[in-house]
Amino acid sequence: MLTTLIRQLGALRLALPAVLCALLLAACASTPLQPVTLAPGEPTRAELVDTPFFPDDSHFCGPAALATSLSAVGLATTPAQLVGQVFLPGREGSLQIEMLSGARRQGAVAMVIPGTLTALKQEIDAGHPVVVLQNLGLSWAPSWHYAVVVGYDLEREQLLLRSGPMRRQVMTLRTFGHTWQRSRFWAFVALPPGRLPASVAEPDATRALVAFERNAKPAAAVTAYRAALQRWPHNATLAMGLGNALYGAGDLPAAAQVFRDTATTHQLAAAYNNLARILLQQGRAAEAKQAAEDGLAQAGPLRATLLDTLRDIEQAATPQSGS
Repeated sequence: MLTTLIRQLGALRLALPAVLCALLLAACASTPLQPVTLAPGEPTRAELVDTPFFPDDSHFCGPAALATSLSAVGLATTPAQLVGQVFLPGREGSLQIEMLSGARRQGAVAMVIPGTLTALKQEIDAGHPVVVLQNLGLSWAPSWHYAVVVGYDLEREQLLLRSGPMRRQVMTLRTFGHTWQRSRFWAFVALPPGRLPASVAEPDATRALVAFERNAKPAAAVTAYRAALQRWPHNATLAMGLGNALYGAGDLPAAAQVFRDTATTHQLAAAYNNLARILLQQGRAAEAKQAAEDGLAQAGPLRATLLDTLRDIEQAATPQSGS
């Protein structure tokens, strides 16, 4: 029963990791860095001066940048702790997917943000350092490098970074734009569960939370999903994830309510099935049967699964004869 429940809880989520990998490869088109359009009274400069600094003049810029980002938001770590998780000796560096998964292993939710100067400004204004991937070399002779954006000065057309051996690197927007463009403007923010990047798009946040949930403690996943649903309350995948996390945390009544609401709102077969399974586990066979039958009306490819659930409900409700 539990295996079936978990399989159905994951039904809406299995395709997302492949999409994430494609995102890292496709990203944004290689267009010039677009300027920021400021609203009246909006700040033109800011700097996160308390951002930690881990100097690096080797191939370990990935661990150094990630440790900087994590430590800045209260998830204290060091590059040495991260080397084994994100550094690939054969490549003498860290791939983007390793950077994201390394952040998750430290308990952070890592989310790719839009590759725009506006997004960088939004994150700095929100107090979030941003990890960026640059190519400091040429397209035909790349020198890949991770740095952390910690500030901006739009009047002087400058960005401020923790980068390699430099605690406070000042780089012109023009130069930064060229180096960032070569990575297709790739950037991410890592935050504790319950906090969201200011600029993140709903699809990127959904992918990130599904990936985070896989190895997170259920309570942390519950916190993360609840925060995301406050911003995107109609997202069915986030709702299913919250129900999954609540079930994993042992809160069956809350999980059942989430699946009931999701089933009603979205007419989602997987939500009906999960609700039926939990009701059956609670000994509420009649309600479980009704939920499964409601799900069959929406079943589609889950028809066989819902028929299995109905069969289990009927078996549980049938008195067993003694020997």
